[in-house]
Amino acid sequence: MAGNERFIAGTITSFPEDLKILKEKTVTKQEPFAAVLSCADSRVPVEIIFDQSIGHLFVTRVAGNMVTPELIASLEYGVAVLGVKAILVMGHSNCGAISATIAAKAVPGQISVLYQHMIPGIAGAKGDVPLAVKMNAAYQAQLLRESSTVIAKAIKDDGVKVASGVYDLGSGKVTLGD
Repeated sequence: MAGNERFIAGTITSFPEDLKILKEKTVTKQEPFAAVLSCADSRVPVEIIFDQSIGHLFVTRVAGNMVTPELIASLEYGVAVLGVKAILVMGHSNCGAISATIAAKAVPGQISVLYQHMIPGIAGAKGDVPLAVKMNAAYQAQLLRESSTVIAKAIKDDGVKVASGVYDLGSGKVTLGD
């Protein structure tokens, strides 16, 4: 009954205990079953969206969830070393990186270097941001399948899956693309 009273009061003690055990278990190794290439947007908390705890997802993030050599290398590590069996390239609604790429306005610093990685994937969207988000995620997933010999081999030999999807900030729903 004391536990139920803590639950009602919002002072649960079991979660910190579970978290301590989980952290101890993952100090020396990680065994994620999936990887996610997501936008760096702070409204896209990948582990929370998929209800996964520490050690279950190998997450890479960059504005516009785009494939670059550095991200390919990270995801190759996930597949070749950690044994990841699925990779999701996930865009999200109201993506500022996509909107900025469509607008192509002058921006400070090196922000515009991101545009070159998204332009090929969104060319057919004709300024439609939701469509561009979906197209970019699909394009980046395809680029990942084709640009990495490690991932291509894992797809062929081990059945690794690479898919795209879009996270809706309003509803919380992830819709798969390919």
